[in-house]
Order: sequence, then structure tokens, then C-alpha cells
Amino acid sequence: MASADPVKAETAETAPPALKEALSQIDAAANRRDASGVMQFYGNNFKNGDGLNRSAMEEVLKKFWEHYPQLNYRTELQSWQNEGNAIVAETITYITGSDSSNGMKGKLESTLRSRQRYEGQKIVYSEILAEASQIVSGSNPPTVQVNLPEQVSVNQPFAFDAIVKEPLGNDMLLGTAIEEPITPERYSQPSDFELELLPGGGLFKEGKAPVTKENRWISAVLIRANGMTTITRRLLVVDGGRGSRSSSQ
Repeated sequence: MASADPVKAETAETAPPALKEALSQIDAAANRRDASGVMQFYGNNFKNGDGLNRSAMEEVLKKFWEHYPQLNYRTELQSWQNEGNAIVAETITYITGSDSSNGMKGKLESTLRSRQRYEGQKIVYSEILAEASQIVSGSNPPTVQVNLPEQVSVNQPFAFDAIVKEPLGNDMLLGTAIEEPITPERYSQPSDFELELLPGGGLFKEGKAPVTKENRWISAVLIRANGMTTITRRLLVVDGGRGSRSSSQ
């Protein structure tokens, strides 16, 4: 028997006003650091693809805001569709901010592409489809180009390059690559790392996806005499046969 055609996603322009208003109010609450204002749009049984429930999500937000006291959120609706009594929306959220802890001002830029399921105007489930963030500090942080697939199949090898784009002159370059499982614990407890001298103008690493569908954060830390750049990408690990999807930035 032939299967029914999949429901076609609609463009943002045709989205219900209530959905647009909810996204706008979530941004506004986040920009004023109002955790309760954000969480009122999340259902009591909310879960996300990284294993966070509603209370854990609120705690992650508060800790993030403690570290970055000046943040700006801007969310763009990409598409939406009805699924029974629910609405499924895909969005891109841009987060920018600064951190002046440890006497060195850092600048954060982060982009999250995600999918949320709304039931009764509450978000009951969300998953991050793509994630890229960069933190720079100092007077002359390295400009870095990253080459990493957006997704790989389980147990598949992958390459990760973080290349400094400008000449280093006489500067030494220190750095390291970090691979972390994406778990609720890692949201608040990042991995420790050790730096190494990098003679080749960047990081050139080979990795291998886990044997199960467990997404990873892949990061590069690069330091020169008067600046530091940290870049993190989300690597989606999918079932075998779906292959890799490349990305460079």
C-alpha cells in the first residue's frame, strides 16, 4: 500500500500569529534574563534531544547568563507545519554577547538551528539540528576557518580542521582539539584540556564517530600572543547509510 505524502512545511510568512508572538516573547524574556518568562512557554513534561528536562533547561539558562551577563537573542522562524493538534516549527536563533571575567573581555557569537514541537502553545520537545559558536578574546585573536561534517554515520571516521587564516609572523600558536559527548552534565561541566604547540598554522585532526547515535561537541582552542579563539561545532551522529554532510566556516 502506498504511503501518504508527507506534510509539506509552510513558510514563516504563513505561520499562525500565536506562534510568531511566542517566539518574539521568548526572545524578549531571554534578553531581559527572565528565566521564568522563558520557561512559561515550555510544558511541564518538556524534554529535548540532549536529555534535558524542563528544570534542567532552566538551570542551564541561569548558569549561561551568569557567565555571559550581556547577551542578545534573535530568533528567525524558518518553517512550520501542523501535525495533528501540534505545530512543529524550525527556527534559527542568533546569540551574541560578551564576558569580562578573568580581566579579559570575550565576545560570543552562537547560532542554533532547532526544531520545536508545540502542543497547546507550549513547547513539549525540541532538538538542535545544527550548532556553531565562537568565543574570541584579546586584542588580536586568530581568525579561524573550520572544516567539519555536519553529520556522520555511526562508527564513521571524520576529519576536523581548524585553520588560522592570517599569517602568524613570529607568533607561536598553541591549541588543542576537544571532543565531548553532548549530555546534560556537559552543559555545566566542560572538559579540561591541555594545549600543545602547533607548528602548522592550525589543527588537523582525524576522529571517529561513536558506535551508537550519540552527538558530539567538537571544539578547537587556538591561542597566539595577544588573542584567543575557541570554536565549537555540533556533530550529528546518525544511523549508518545516511552518510556525511559537509560544512566549512
